[in-house]
Amino acid sequence: MEYTTLGSTGMEVSRIALGCMSFGSSEWREWVLDEEESREIIERAIDLGITFFDTANMYSLGESERVLGKVLAEYDRDAQVVATKGFFQMDDDNSNSGGLSRKAIEQELANSLDRLGMETVDLYQIHRWDYDTPIDETLSALDDAVRRGQARYVGASSMWAHQFAEALATSDCLGLERFQTMQNHYNLLYREEEREMLPLCDREGIGVIPWSPLARGYLTRPHEEFDATTRGETDDYAHEHPYFESGGREINERVGELADEYGVTMAQIALAWLLEQDSVDAPIVGTTSVEHLEEAVEALDIDLSKSDQEYLEQPYEPVPVSGHE
Repeated sequence: MEYTTLGSTGMEVSRIALGCMSFGSSEWREWVLDEEESREIIERAIDLGITFFDTANMYSLGESERVLGKVLAEYDRDAQVVATKGFFQMDDDNSNSGGLSRKAIEQELANSLDRLGMETVDLYQIHRWDYDTPIDETLSALDDAVRRGQARYVGASSMWAHQFAEALATSDCLGLERFQTMQNHYNLLYREEEREMLPLCDREGIGVIPWSPLARGYLTRPHEEFDATTRGETDDYAHEHPYFESGGREINERVGELADEYGVTMAQIALAWLLEQDSVDAPIVGTTSVEHLEEAVEALDIDLSKSDQEYLEQPYEPVPVSGHE
């Protein structure tokens, strides 16, 4: 395993973060693993040296946090970096269970900590931008959470670069805790973040921890095989992203070609490309098998040549922004 400093925090994390969206309850999504299967992957991740775990209150409606916390409680908490998120509505009968008002942040962070079985989460992230709450209210509530010791750092997820710039400027102006990380949508098939968000993060010393580094599985197998998987059949969200548009299919084919040349899997080539990007600290890798987790860690050993990186990038064409409104 390799390790890096997360943005400007000084906190060290593994270069692969284990994404926990696939852990919790198959009742939430058909492809999600139940507790015992989830435990096997989390424990293997620890064996492999992964120290960075990312979950959210909405994953399996809290079950992901509960399962993750239960497993991690059996290990050294001081060695772990645990991140969770809040924004999406958790209870259809309670509108205040979502959004980024002070009430929502305080109650949902407390609920997340309770499910995780922790007094403090290392990184608490806003899962999206809240158009109904002034950013200064959100930042003030997050600042208070840090001062209460409920979170060590705060981070953000997919949004427009101008919104992130506004949030950072507001924090600086009001003397509030700053967002230290950006969890954004970034992979070989979706590179719109290179226009504004990644340069902004580089300038501001923000840690970048991309979600969907394998394009929801589309970069792990040939185009014609994607729909044959459980997730390909049932994950409508995967088909909402522009992965199949413009140069997407050709990039998929080129990933397959290089995988054959290097004697590795398509997923490893796609991850190796992302790990070569200077702006990226730790891709968030979700998985439903120990084998795929092990392959993800092995991708750290792949050294893609500059020409191979350019070969993978060449077919890319601009696509509509996706992952946030």
